[in-house]
Amino acid sequence: MKAAFIRQPGPPESIVYGDMPAPAPAGGQVLVRVKAVAVNPIDTYIRAGVVAMPLPVPFVVGCDLAGVVEAVGPGAARFRVGDRVWGSNQGMLGRQGTFAELAAVDEAWLHPIPPGVADEQTAALALVGITAHLGLTRHARLRPGETLFVHGGSGGVGSAVVQMGKALGGRVIATAGSAGNAEACRQLGADAVIRYADEDVPAVVRRLAPDGVDVWWETRREPDLEEAVPLLARRGRLVMMAGREARAVLPVGPFYVKDCSLHGFAMFNAGPEEQRPSAEAIARWLVEGVLRARIDRVLPLREAAAAHRLQEDNTLRRAGTLSGKIVLRP
Repeated sequence: MKAAFIRQPGPPESIVYGDMPAPAPAGGQVLVRVKAVAVNPIDTYIRAGVVAMPLPVPFVVGCDLAGVVEAVGPGAARFRVGDRVWGSNQGMLGRQGTFAELAAVDEAWLHPIPPGVADEQTAALALVGITAHLGLTRHARLRPGETLFVHGGSGGVGSAVVQMGKALGGRVIATAGSAGNAEACRQLGADAVIRYADEDVPAVVRRLAPDGVDVWWETRREPDLEEAVPLLARRGRLVMMAGREARAVLPVGPFYVKDCSLHGFAMFNAGPEEQRPSAEAIARWLVEGVLRARIDRVLPLREAAAAHRLQEDNTLRRAGTLSGKIVLRP
């Protein structure tokens, strides 16, 4: 089979597109004929060795996939040959990745693709959608009528948070850097959008939410807690899911006197059973048309190295050349 893999951590150019032996499903695994995969920032960190994890050699990159079950292992019982499935959490913690024509995946990490939903949509929403749902429901516990502020509402996670925030009954304020991304946030359902390059974000937030925001979702790698904390409402929740090297200053006094809470999490710390309600909600919202992935481009799998370079340029160097997810097709 063809796959995109590395032999040791390195730059995007260390990704080789070539032949590997096809895997065989063992135990509770199923063999998936991969139809679409998506690129995430965590994929680039693992590939580069920035996030240290045990890696098979050679290591197929990638966390997300959508495809069709081609064979089942002797202990698999949830899926049958021909079922369409999607999932995430591969390519980490010793598991082989997804950027290949075939992937052997423990069925616990897979979910059925609803009829009529495209492979590209489920692949693009896999990691970011589960992250958004876990953060909003399990950690922040967003309630109907509450105000949700999303820093970076047009990105992969941010766009999912905006849509899910609306689906959960929240009032959503998002930020965006360009006119195009601001319009995208509005189309995704944001009630108000702030152009952070041209507007005074704290001043606009105070005007839009004079009593403060109930949930502040931070997507930036360098969060400004001195900006965020004064804008939280009483018992406001601050959600952190990015910024591995950040060392932000927390204004303790304004934080604790308002009974605020800080929630940091990584979706891959949640097990399959913890993630399954998120997957079920994503599938339901996709069918209902209230959730969709924001896809910037679809590329062939042989361009995996270029896709990683593009993602890295936008994540680390803020190139501004991406407006959504990169999806690849084997």
